[in-house]
Amino acid sequence: MRLVPTAEQDRFAAVLHDLLSAADVPAAAERWAQGDTAPGRAVWSRLAEAGVAGLVVPERWGGTQAGPADLVIAAEELGHHAVPGPLAETLAAVPALLVALGDDRLCDKWLPELAAGRVVGTLAAPPWLPYAADAHAADLVLLAEDGAVRPARTGAAHASMDHTRRLFEVSPGGALACGPDAAAAVTRALDLGVLAAAAQLLGAGCALLEAAVAHARTRVQFGRPIGRFQAVQHRLADVAVGLEFARPLLYAAAVTVGSADTAARDVSAAKVACGTAAHQAARAALQVHGAIGYTREHGLGRWLTKVRVLTLAWGTPAQHRARVMAELTR
Repeated sequence: MRLVPTAEQDRFAAVLHDLLSAADVPAAAERWAQGDTAPGRAVWSRLAEAGVAGLVVPERWGGTQAGPADLVIAAEELGHHAVPGPLAETLAAVPALLVALGDDRLCDKWLPELAAGRVVGTLAAPPWLPYAADAHAADLVLLAEDGAVRPARTGAAHASMDHTRRLFEVSPGGALACGPDAAAAVTRALDLGVLAAAAQLLGAGCALLEAAVAHARTRVQFGRPIGRFQAVQHRLADVAVGLEFARPLLYAAAVTVGSADTAARDVSAAKVACGTAAHQAARAALQVHGAIGYTREHGLGRWLTKVRVLTLAWGTPAQHRARVMAELTR
């Protein structure tokens, strides 16, 4: 990928968009929030059939090893449809961590199941990920801390701003790997997770812009649609510009992650840019919708809360800005 998707990647995105549009994701997300993960896992199984679950899994374990560029394409669509579950963990960080650890026994056990969509994974990696997201629904829970990777035991649960998401305290349950190689594996895995979260943010921002534009075309005030007022037009145009300016940073990070000296800087810059653009989209969408946007029944909150959560998860904006500055000044 350069700074734009290829024609093949555009077709991949279109296939995922159609699949998710037909899958009744809102209902699956609501059931997930109530503790019934079966519909959400059914959606994940359909995504796995389309190749999504194996994007970073090597072919020898049933994946496609398509790489970060295709990961970004898929994660953006998942964010666009507000799919529930630990997506960045299952899709990117957990399989990347297992591969990087280089333990064939673990890879043989878990990677084929992840690639087939039969297993959901999550992890905690303080300080960026102090809790394991949706560990109650995960078959594999890992803890990456102090240069070691361990299987984790699930502890107390905490509510999230996103009602479809729960956070769990975890404690170490043994040892898989430790030392410099394990630390490098964690860094690689976290960068891929951050990249996937940034892509989800971009997709959610685009969905919020689409919702705001659609509402502005039909909501009538003072005898005409509010979309005809310049103040509304300018606000939505600013959102569109912000999203389009974030996209090249995301694609550039997909090119460099794991294979260039600038990977840390590029991934963090993409997370900040996509988070900022998505936050701007959320504010504009809520302003355009007015009070109805606050209601649970309307559904706008599916993206509003997800943007808020993903902006803070996988490293806060302050942490990523500090990382960019450190990389630029070293």
